[in-house]
Parts: sequence; structure tokens; C-alpha cells
Amino acid sequence: MVFRLAHPAALLLLLLPVMIGFILRPRPLAALRYSDTRLMVGLPISWRVRFRLLPDILLAGAWVILVITLARPQTGRTQEILRGQGVDIVLALDISGSMKTEDMGGQSRLNAAKSVITDFIASRESDRIGLVVFARQAFHQSPLTLDYGILTQLLNEIQPASELGLEEGTAIGLGLASSANMLRHSDALSKVIVLLTDGAHNAEGISPVDAALSLATLGIRVYTIGVGSSEPVPIVTSADGRTQFVENGLDEATLGRIADITHGHYFRAVDLADLQAVYDQINVLEKSDIERQVFVRWQDQAAAFLLPFSLILLVLERLLRWTTFQTVP
Repeated sequence: MVFRLAHPAALLLLLLPVMIGFILRPRPLAALRYSDTRLMVGLPISWRVRFRLLPDILLAGAWVILVITLARPQTGRTQEILRGQGVDIVLALDISGSMKTEDMGGQSRLNAAKSVITDFIASRESDRIGLVVFARQAFHQSPLTLDYGILTQLLNEIQPASELGLEEGTAIGLGLASSANMLRHSDALSKVIVLLTDGAHNAEGISPVDAALSLATLGIRVYTIGVGSSEPVPIVTSADGRTQFVENGLDEATLGRIADITHGHYFRAVDLADLQAVYDQINVLEKSDIERQVFVRWQDQAAAFLLPFSLILLVLERLLRWTTFQTVP
């Protein structure tokens, strides 16, 4: 519900009585002089004297209401019409154990990815977004949805596979296949998968390249993102806190080939700033073809009750001046 005045300039008429009164102000008359005004102290004040300004107040109120009526107060309901079509996007996120590595500005790769993806979701409008997580197996975390609040909540609940009791591994091919399954009934003109991983495919099942070939025939574009430092990084390997330095197992060649086959793009992110820049770039590349048209249906709200009310005030003002507050020249 919105409110407006159709003719706000009409409110300037509120100043008209003041201007007329200033122009036509009466000249001062000779005053009646008393020898001592203290002689009037203690005289009773009648209710007519106390309310002598009531007719003027009623007249001023009627004028104000008439001016507001001329300004035409209106209320309206907005109606938004969307023309065109959004993008269907599936976010595929690696949750294997290596994603716990803390080389992204003091936080783990998984938490950094969740933070940046949250911003990416918030920047989209009218696009259905789904969420798939994968380690050795792949799972639908959220179907395609426009409810970004629930989607963000489900994203924040994601934990590494080891903390969920899942088998370790990195099944990139299965992650792509599961994402494609979410998009198989989509009728969007643009269907996109954004896959983020820090490792190489090391699980049984469909290979990433075979999955990419299938996706290409379905018209699904894939943006692949490889995260993590290019230098050896420390990873906790036991319950007593012992760590070892391991090389990044990222398979950039395969990720690049997946992107090429599906007419997407491969991005490399070695730190948090890189990762943010990657999602910002994807956000620019995948624009929705949406045209928004907003209509407002306005309805006058004043004339039905303000005009009768002002008429009542005018009648009361005349009656009071002709009776109770009548003055004799």
C-alpha cells in the first residue's frame, strides 16, 4: 500500500487566508481609555468569552479540509509484472576433507566459499538457484528456488563430509551429473552450473569429461572454479593435532576441459579476494533477461468523507455566529 497527493501544489492554498488577512488587515481604531484597568480584575469570565474563537476555528478547519480534498489524497496497490526469463543456476560445492584447509585469509576453503556464495545469491534477482554438495557421493542440498532466504540458510548449514560421517573422496563427475539432474526439467533459456572444488576427481562412477559432454548436449554451461594455494599447505592428519604439508591436488587441466566443452570458463582462486572476484565475474556474465514493469492502481480517499465533514463544520460555524456568538455592530 502506497500513498500520494495527486495535486500537492493545491496545499499552497492553505496560505491564502493568511495573505488575504495581511492585505486587508483593519486599521487601528481609537481605544477606549480607562482610568485604571485594575477595576476589571476579578470580574467573572463567561463561557462565551472563553470559546469566542470557536467559530473561527471551525471555519479554518473547514478550509483546511477543502484544500486537502483539492490535493486529492490517494492510496494505491503496486503490481509488478516481470517479462522475460531468468537464469537457472546450480551451485555445486565440494565438501571433501581438503576443503577444511585454512589458507583463505585465515578461514577454511569451505567457509570462504560459503561466504562468497552467500553474497552471490544475494546479488541475483528472479533467478532460480539450486545447491548440490559432493564428496565421494553427491547430494541435493536445495532444489531450484527463488526463496533466497531458505537457500542461504541451507548453505550455511553445510559441513565437511568427515563431520557428517560421509565417505571421503572427490566425485566431480557425480557432482556434475547430480547438478544436471536438477536442471533436466528446466525450461530456462540459460542453464548454468557453477562448480567449486579444490581437488581432482578420484572416485568411481561417471568421469568429469563424460559428464561435461552430456551437459553440452543439454545446453548446460559450466563454470569451474579451482580454489586453494599453489604452495604446500598444512593439514591436520590426526586427533592429537599433528599436521603435515601436502601439495594441492587440484586438476586444473580437467576443470579447464569441462569448461571448454560446455562453453563455460575455468577460474583459479588462490585466496579470498580471488574467489570473490570470480563470483563477481560470473555474476556479470550470467545476466537475467528480465524486464520489470510496476503499475500502481490509485484510488481517491478524500472526497467520500472529507467534503461532507467540511460542510458540517461550515454549517456549525454559521449557526454559532448567528446564535450564541452573534455580535452586534
